[in-house]
Order: sequence, then structure tokens, then C-alpha cells
Amino acid sequence: MNGVDEKVMAQVLSCFSFDTKPVSWEPYGCGHINLTCLVITESGRRYIMQRMNEHVTKCIPDLMKNINLVTEHLRKKAGEGETVLTLVPTVSGDPYLTHESGCWRVYDFVEHSLCLQTAETVDDFYQSAVAFGHFEEELKDFPIDELNEVIPDFHNTPNRYRIFHEVLDKDVMNRAAQVKEEIQFVLEREEEMGTLQKLRESGELPLRVTHNDTKLNNVLLDADTRKALCVIDLDTVMPGLSLYDYGDSIRFGAATAAEDEKDLSKVEMDLEKFRIYTRGFVSACPGLTDKELELLPMGAKTMTLECGMRFLTDYLDGDHYFAIHYPDQNLDRCRTQFKLVADMEKKWDKMQAIVKEECGREK
Repeated sequence: MNGVDEKVMAQVLSCFSFDTKPVSWEPYGCGHINLTCLVITESGRRYIMQRMNEHVTKCIPDLMKNINLVTEHLRKKAGEGETVLTLVPTVSGDPYLTHESGCWRVYDFVEHSLCLQTAETVDDFYQSAVAFGHFEEELKDFPIDELNEVIPDFHNTPNRYRIFHEVLDKDVMNRAAQVKEEIQFVLEREEEMGTLQKLRESGELPLRVTHNDTKLNNVLLDADTRKALCVIDLDTVMPGLSLYDYGDSIRFGAATAAEDEKDLSKVEMDLEKFRIYTRGFVSACPGLTDKELELLPMGAKTMTLECGMRFLTDYLDGDHYFAIHYPDQNLDRCRTQFKLVADMEKKWDKMQAIVKEECGREK
């Protein structure tokens, strides 16, 4: 299977504590980082097995420690019938396997679930907000010092600016002259974009367990009711701000066009989707502080600008980080993000009013 021969697969499978003997395995899903397969045992029970990509994930022991601790915490707090992503241990009791063929892990398969790449209804988007809000609420009492920062400074926006300035100064591809407008857009907002990091460092915004990849396809919905079941893909779980998760969801889910849309007239932030997501997130996470609630719009703006700046940085540096499928795709990507930021700025008063209205609903 995808370069792993039958003998190796049999060896790997024998190392995990399945309920009964595995009888079949086949590729599963559409992920691009880890090798994922569906395993079925003699009893008919299903599991998800993954070989983790060690080229992308440099610190698998830290990452797996985070996942193990977080899922155990969620399981202890789960109510009757509540779904929690569950690791299947190795026969020696470890949360993952180190084998000559790579590092492997196994999860229980969540039956009767649905994973969407894009929302088919506004309620699908709402349910993703509920899922991520509930995730943070259930982990608000987690001992944050026990978590590893698997991607240091991931959302340290001032540090992203530092990298941007370094790349801009070098201009190794001689592209800066062609993107003066985009560069100016980034530079004009540099001071404001340090707001969240400053408040994080001062303690005015609490550190929380954050997911850091809050797209709809990282939420499982009930196949019948379309209600949120659980959050998946915990590889980027680490200490952070609730505003990171909320903001990235708005950046991705409330946009009216694709991330690389060339026609910027199609790119806006949908205020109704902004409202729907805000409603779901704050209702599922009542433990958010007044300061966090106040800064929800800033979370959306910061994550969008930061993402656009990362696309622009990669474009200036020669497109080494983000995979591109055609020349200038990173430039198209950065322009959509900057158009979203500009649209947020136009709608800023409305965004703030929506947040106040939706927070008031919960009081």
C-alpha cells in the first residue's frame, strides 16, 4: 500500500492492541501529509491507522505526548454518548509505534460520522464553531505547562514580521519591485498586528489549549443529524490563544471565494457567516473572558493578515514552503487574504456589533 509492502504492514499491525485480528487494510481519506489507511478486524470493527510524515513533523514524541494527554483529558470529562478521538495503544501500552518503516499510530474509527471539505449549509459551519468552541471549553482546566509547543512561534505575528523583513531585504528572486502594493499593505499594519502577542505576553489574554488548524474538515459531524461529534487532526495542538482558532476559522470559512481566487471582486468576508460562527463558538465556550470576546474581530483580522503575509513571504523567497500548482499562486493567495483584511476593515463596526449581540445572547 503506497510503498509499504504486505509483510511490513503485517508487522506494524501486529504491534497494536486491536480488538481482534486485522483482516484488511486500504488507503483512506484525502490527506496529503500522513499515510492513512482503514483497518478492519475479524469482528468487523474499523480503525484508522497512520504513518506520520517525519519530514513534516519533526518532533513526533512531543506531538504524540500532546495528543495522548489531551484526548485522555477529554475522555475523562466526556458525558454519556459524547464522542472523543481515541488512540489505540501498542501491545506494550505506548500511544504510537516506532518501527523501521516509520512512526505509526492508530485511532478508533468514529462510526456514523461525516467529514466535509466545505460547508454544504450554514449550519455545517455553525457546527464546526460548536466543535472547536467545545474543544477549548473542555480543555480550559488542562495543565497547559504539560503541553509541548510543537511549532514554536507558530502564531507569533511579530516574529512572522521579523521573517518577512529578512526575506524582503534579501529579495533573492528579485520580486519585491513587482509587489510594492502588497508589501506596503503589510508594513502599514505592522504595529496593530502585534496586539495579540503583546496581550499574550502580558497575561491579559489567557493561554489555552488550541487546535491551530480549525478548518471544517477537521470536525466530524453525525451522518444523520449533522451535529458536531468531535474535533480530529490534533497534530498542531499546543498552547495558544482562543483568538487564533476563532480567527483562522473566520479567515477560511467566512470568505466568499477560494484562497487563490484571481478575481478579487469575488472576495469578501460574509457577515452572516461571521455571525453564525461567532454564535456557535461563544455558545460552546462560555469560559471565554471579556477581553477574549472583545478581541474576536481582531483575532479574525490578525490571522488573515498573518496568513497573507506568510504567502507573500514565501513568494518573495521562491515558493519553498507552501506547495504551488502554478506560478504566482502564492501571490494570488496573499492577495485574497489582503482583500479579506481590507473588507474586514470596512465592516469593522458591524463585526464588533455582531460580537456584542451574539455575546449578549448568552447572558
